Amino acid sequence: MKKVILLSAIFISVLVSCKNEKEMEKVPVSLDEIDLKLVSEECYSAIIKKDTISMSLNLKGSQVVSGNLSYKFFEKDKNEGSLVGVIKQDTLFAEYTFMSEGVSSVRQIVFLKQGNTYVEGYGDVVADDKGKVTFKDKKQLKFDGNVVLTKVACKI
Repeated sequence: MKKVILLSAIFISVLVSCKNEKEMEKVPVSLDEIDLKLVSEECYSAIIKKDTISMSLNLKGSQVVSGNLSYKFFEKDKNEGSLVGVIKQDTLFAEYTFMSEGVSSVRQIVFLKQGNTYVEGYGDVVADDKGKVTFKDKKQLKFDGNVVLTKVACKI
């Protein structure tokens, strides 16, 4: 009888501890912790005639992105800077802060993910009183394939 009571007590304690572990697994980690953990780095590039566009993305969590973007246009000033944004479904929306001709600027950028490529979107834009350029209507964006960045190996 003592063995049955002892075994029952052990069995019940194991069940209770398993239940507590499962409940602990359900406790969400704070969003800040998820967003700060680097999941992967991806790099993309396009060469269009004599122009080169390069983008490196640091994917954090499933949606948060930071990275660098560079437009090197033939016989024109290059512009390069950093981007911070989010991925919503298959579309990357970001703010691109860059230097061009010695002036710092901020503009909204958008890229549509298609397999191993990102297609740059464009549309009508507006500038606020601080000079930040954003898309007038995100529903009217066009992704015609003029600028397609293909996945490449990241440079160290």
